[in-house]
Amino acid sequence: MNGSFAPAKLSGPPVSSRNRLCAWAMRSLAFGLCVATALTPVAAHAQEMKGVIRDAEVENLLRDYARPIFNVAGVGATNTTIILMGDRSFNAFVAGDRRMFINTGAIMDAKTPNEIIGVIAHESGHIKGGHLSRLHQQLATAQILSVVGMLLGAGAAVGAATSGGRVGTNGSGLAGMVLGPQEIVRRSLLSYQRSEEQAADRSAVDFLNATHQSPKGLLDTFQRFSQDSIFRTSGIDPYTFSHPLPTERIANLEALASKSPYLNVKDPPALQARHDMARAKLFGFMASTAEVGRRYPLSDNSLPARYARAIVDYRTKRISEALTKIDGLIREQPQNPYFWELRGQTLLEFGRAKEAIADLRKAVSLAPSAGLIRILLGHALVASENPAFVDEAISELSNAVQREPDSPDGYRHLATAYSRKGQIGQAELNSARAYFYAGDYTAAANHASRAKDQLTPNTPAWFKADEILNYRPPKT
Repeated sequence: MNGSFAPAKLSGPPVSSRNRLCAWAMRSLAFGLCVATALTPVAAHAQEMKGVIRDAEVENLLRDYARPIFNVAGVGATNTTIILMGDRSFNAFVAGDRRMFINTGAIMDAKTPNEIIGVIAHESGHIKGGHLSRLHQQLATAQILSVVGMLLGAGAAVGAATSGGRVGTNGSGLAGMVLGPQEIVRRSLLSYQRSEEQAADRSAVDFLNATHQSPKGLLDTFQRFSQDSIFRTSGIDPYTFSHPLPTERIANLEALASKSPYLNVKDPPALQARHDMARAKLFGFMASTAEVGRRYPLSDNSLPARYARAIVDYRTKRISEALTKIDGLIREQPQNPYFWELRGQTLLEFGRAKEAIADLRKAVSLAPSAGLIRILLGHALVASENPAFVDEAISELSNAVQREPDSPDGYRHLATAYSRKGQIGQAELNSARAYFYAGDYTAAANHASRAKDQLTPNTPAWFKADEILNYRPPKT
């Protein structure tokens, strides 16, 4: 992928738990698509969120998938962020304040855009329904229930001992004694989540109908899950699941989907082509060489197959072969910015920064709103070590961090460019911002302090340095 195809970091304090109940509750704060991984510990402001993937092409595709859904859901495309996770499992979830996480595995496994659009519609149902905020309220109640449950359990035990078994109980005390109060609370919260999952499914179908899209992709996704071993539920207590059981869920979705007038609507061919290219790109970067070879054999001369094989050559350092294949892609689609981006990235990352500049300038001209590509161009301009390119680097990187304000890479390269210009205050400020968005608040404060010493007091840059210097991560 582009130069930002690497694990990224999200800033913020780590989440800690105070007891077993709270630890389980925090794991439940992510409403997800599938039961196996949706309840893994997820903190929307984790100090270091390893596995986050950045790529302009895939992110742009996901935004195009989401925009109509977000509009009809009323969640606001500009206020909801989609974050791509480098995980091969098919999963998606929402966490924090309007952050939607989609695994790369979901895109790689989805054969059509409609499957991913269905997933986005489901997660939008959680956001629209305010399920996370209500879950926080449920958790606050759960802490009270936990204490009450312990008292009831103790009372039931005493009552049973003193009555000699002659007087019955209403069952709640006995349950508290047998299951334990935390287990009762856990089941109560899981039951709450099951109802929210069902509500999100219904909302998803409503959103798809409103945008004249088929619910078949969402149905296909859950049918796939039902065949997976993690959903073999024979003999399992349904009250220990956070999501509806697969057979129940599919039956409900089938009933809803059958009523949709858009059930048989197909994805537009151009959108399907973009989806196929995104899948090929992800396989090229994330799958083994052997897997790519099986999925995209040499006999397959399609554009996605050649894209995947070019990326594998780049990954395995067969630079000449990679450039030859990329050139073939560019000849077929000369206006595709991501082919030019890949060519520039290949040259840049193997020590040919000066040659990469022209390709990356072309990519930026074709995708001017892609901040990640501008960061890659700024990197190449700085890495060329040509003083004539410093002003251009500052211009491109300043533009890029406006579009990608949380990118440590953008600020780091901008700091280098300002240093080349002898503007030490700006260099220190951007170093501080790079460390800040990487979650290293101590280093950020150190650079911010030095920036304040160099910058003119009471200017916007000085205030930004002061803000970083005085930042204190919120305590959980």
